[in-house]
Amino acid sequence: MTQKPNLPEILAPAGNTDSFLAALAAGADAVYCGLKHFSARMEAENFSIKELAQLTGLAHARGARVYVTLNSLLKPGEPDQAGRLLERLERIVKPDAVIAQDLGVAELARQVGFTGQLHLSTLANCTHPAGLLTAKKFGFSRVVLPRELSVDEIRDMAAACPEGIDLEAFIHGALCYAVSGRCYWSSYMGGKSGIRGRCVQPCRRVYTQKGKKERFFSCQDLGLDVLVRPLAQIPEVRTWKIEGRKKGPHYVYYTVKAYTILRNPESTARDRQDAQELLKLALGRPTSHYNFLPQKSHNPVSQDSHTGSGLFVSKTKGAARNPSISPRMELLPGDLLRVGFEDQAGHGTIKVRARIPKGGRLDLRMPPKVFPAPGTPVFLVDRREQDLVNILREIREELKTISVPGARESKFTAALPKPGKKGTPATEITVFRHLSGGGPRGRQVVSGMWLIPGSERKVPKPLFSRVWWWLPPVIWPGEEKGWRELIRNVIRSGGKTFVLGAPWQREFFQDLKHITLWAGPFCNLGNPLAIQAMARLGCCGAIVSPELNREDFLELPAKSPLPLGVVQHGNWPLCIARTVSPHLKTTESFASPKGEEAWTRKYGQNYWTYPNWVVDLKEKKGDLAKAGYTLFVNLVEPLPKGVTMKHRSGLWNWDLKMV
Repeated sequence: MTQKPNLPEILAPAGNTDSFLAALAAGADAVYCGLKHFSARMEAENFSIKELAQLTGLAHARGARVYVTLNSLLKPGEPDQAGRLLERLERIVKPDAVIAQDLGVAELARQVGFTGQLHLSTLANCTHPAGLLTAKKFGFSRVVLPRELSVDEIRDMAAACPEGIDLEAFIHGALCYAVSGRCYWSSYMGGKSGIRGRCVQPCRRVYTQKGKKERFFSCQDLGLDVLVRPLAQIPEVRTWKIEGRKKGPHYVYYTVKAYTILRNPESTARDRQDAQELLKLALGRPTSHYNFLPQKSHNPVSQDSHTGSGLFVSKTKGAARNPSISPRMELLPGDLLRVGFEDQAGHGTIKVRARIPKGGRLDLRMPPKVFPAPGTPVFLVDRREQDLVNILREIREELKTISVPGARESKFTAALPKPGKKGTPATEITVFRHLSGGGPRGRQVVSGMWLIPGSERKVPKPLFSRVWWWLPPVIWPGEEKGWRELIRNVIRSGGKTFVLGAPWQREFFQDLKHITLWAGPFCNLGNPLAIQAMARLGCCGAIVSPELNREDFLELPAKSPLPLGVVQHGNWPLCIARTVSPHLKTTESFASPKGEEAWTRKYGQNYWTYPNWVVDLKEKKGDLAKAGYTLFVNLVEPLPKGVTMKHRSGLWNWDLKMV
């Protein structure tokens, strides 16, 4: 099937072969999927090069495009491996595009001669219009927008698109609580980095605040359904994206079918009603349109409905050792049920063996030693109805006719930048929300300050040139004009050194003649090619990702073209979000089931959630300095009244192997 003229393409997810085939059978214009490595959904089954080559051949034969996700953060020793993967993709698979967040991947694509397009992942956090210019400079032809944007903000982004750039917007699927690329929660709790595709979803858990237990951070799914029609009027939005690479073929098939109907400008009211019924069959969570309508936004963190994945079926009855359900809809042979939530005792999955009518009785044969309490919710999480089974069987026969070229190994070696000069004196910087105590003292002690509108007025003018001004990790479209003016005012007052919260903020600085730029730790830099990209933007130094482990930290300086800094101590956020539960009291402590405590505070439009223990690599400073780090950063966050910091290890991933 080919995309109709002037209509946005429908982009479907695929985490396994059946889901890929279901997307094609449903008429998707494009499919995105990941490989076994460097994908931001490593918990999906994903594909080998050979599997993907055959599926891509089938997609191309049917007029559909294939986009491959290499959207993981690259560590210092991984450019060769990632480059070999890209080289084999180009030679064997021939995908239409690669989706990347790491600027090092863009450079590797150039080095291997990749002929497809480069799409900038939402994990790269390009959240404001000016950033589109920087994205184009790195060879990206499409930017995947954050899920948090309203339709008006999407229009602002569209109006700023330079020639050669188009946009991709999410229309359906799971919502992360945090802004994409701004969540470190899973990594902070044990090395499973969301930016590396290993998130264990701590936001879905039950937390306790003042005796009240709730899922304060667990979001409903995004579901625009009939609201997608205004998107069709924005020509720069060339792609409607359905999230769900961990979903099965049933979900993929029905969501694609539904949005194909909703995309049709000639669809009737009855057609749109049919499409909404199809979406109900897709086995997702309850949905929210989130911020899409600015005049009528929905908070997706809802305590009024469940946020477990799958379609709610029933609650268990009877004794925990012999539970049963009376389903609210017909169950079919092969249906997969999840009993309970993934993070609770008594959780398990079972397969339905025989048809159960609506209102009938199904005795649940739970796995050994799994005893769900009476009243435990049960969800339908996957279905293999016979019609879909037959469709997949037919298209599998078609797949067998697609030949695959030989899959010889790649011998690619990445061309790394020349390491920069060493020997720069070590500097320590302490970054505050507000400066106090007279500012910087001593030649090698420097103060930094988060640039918050209005806070600069409290800084004495003689200190402007000595302060390091830190930009926030997220700037939204409507804030861009204000930030441009604020930065100009700081420069006029003598400000000289700025730390970028994202690479795309480079566009706020037109003349670097008297300005020093550093790439900040929220730029998520972990390899020499990405650091080289920041050097090309005019950065004089880079503060590396604090997620790295010991081996990565110590390996990187010898390969870096720029002087490097590291967050050695202080308050690092678990995540940054654009929403908060109405039931969560900000600036008050809450606790996880394991007793980990944190609090949330609002700055501007964003909510920062902090753990009540600090990152602390001070005892490793000697090793870091010996490796070549020259800037050591301390982050100071004012504590809310009643929040007490705990003494516990703050090494983060230092002694772990970040996966």
